[in-house]
Amino acid sequence: MTLVRTIRRSLDAVERWLARYDPTMAPEPKNPRARYEEFVRFLRTLDMQDDARNYLEIHMNRIGVTLSATPGPTATSRVLELGAYMQMTPALGCVLGYKEVRGAYFGEPGRVDHKSVKAGGKEVFTCEVDHFNCEKHVFPYPDNHFDCVLACEIFEHMLLDPMHMLFEIHRVLADRGALVLTTPNVASYTAVARTLEQSGNPQLYSMYPYPHGEFRDTEIPHVREYTPDELKQALVAAGFEIETIFTERVEGYNSHLWVQPLLERMDYSTDLRGEQMYCVARKITGAPQTRYPGFLYEGC
Repeated sequence: MTLVRTIRRSLDAVERWLARYDPTMAPEPKNPRARYEEFVRFLRTLDMQDDARNYLEIHMNRIGVTLSATPGPTATSRVLELGAYMQMTPALGCVLGYKEVRGAYFGEPGRVDHKSVKAGGKEVFTCEVDHFNCEKHVFPYPDNHFDCVLACEIFEHMLLDPMHMLFEIHRVLADRGALVLTTPNVASYTAVARTLEQSGNPQLYSMYPYPHGEFRDTEIPHVREYTPDELKQALVAAGFEIETIFTERVEGYNSHLWVQPLLERMDYSTDLRGEQMYCVARKITGAPQTRYPGFLYEGC
C-alpha cells in the first residue's frame, strides 16, 4: 500500500506540473460563480434605457459569470473591454476595483467617446471609449499597458483576421496579464443535435441582421464559431497560456437530455459541451507565436 500511495503521489505531482506548464491542460475553475450575485446586484442598480435593460436581463447569466471569472487588478490596475456596451464596463471599476477602465468599440480610429453611467440618478462611473477595428488596426495603447483585456462575444464575428486581435491583445497586456474571452461553442450538445437531426446550423447563432431594414456595419453576424480545442490552439499560437476554460449550458437549450447519453454510450467526451465558452488566458512574454495557424488560415 505504501508503494501504491507513493506512485499515486508521483502521478498527482506530474499532473499538477502538466496543468501548470502545458497550456492545453489547465484545470477548470473551482467556482466560476464566486462573486456572481454581487455583480448581478450591482448591474441591476444601474440606470438604463428599456432596450439596454432588456438586453442585460436576457444575458445576465453570461455577463455575471464573465465578471466573476475576471481577475482583479495587479501590476498596472488598468483594464480594457473590447466591444464595450457600458454594462460590464462599470463593474470593472466599481466592483473589481480597477483604477483605470478603458472601453473600445468598432469604428474609425481616432474617435474617442466619453461615457458615464448613473445609478439612482447619480453618476457612479466614467470612462473613455476608443473606436477602431480590432482585427485590422493597431490598438491605440502602449505595450504592456493593461492587467486585463476582455473580448466577450467578439471572436466569432471576425471577418478576415482573428489572430490580429489576439496578437494586439498580447502586445498591450502586461506580462502574465489576463485575457478574458467568451464565445459560443460549436461543439456543444446543441451543435451535435442540430447536425444529427439536420434541423439547423450547428452554430449557436447563424442569422444575418436587419434583413428588412437598415443595415449597420457594426452588426456583423457570427462568421465562425469555435470548438474549445480550436480556441485553445488560437490562444496558444498568440503566445498565451490557458489558465482556465469552461462551458455552461444556455437556458432554453435542452439537447443534452438525449445527446449526452448518446455520446456516453459511444465513448465520446461529454466535457466542455455547454453552448457558452468562457476562457481566461495569461500572456507569456517571449512565448513562441504563430501568426497564421494552419487550422485557421488557408494555405498555412
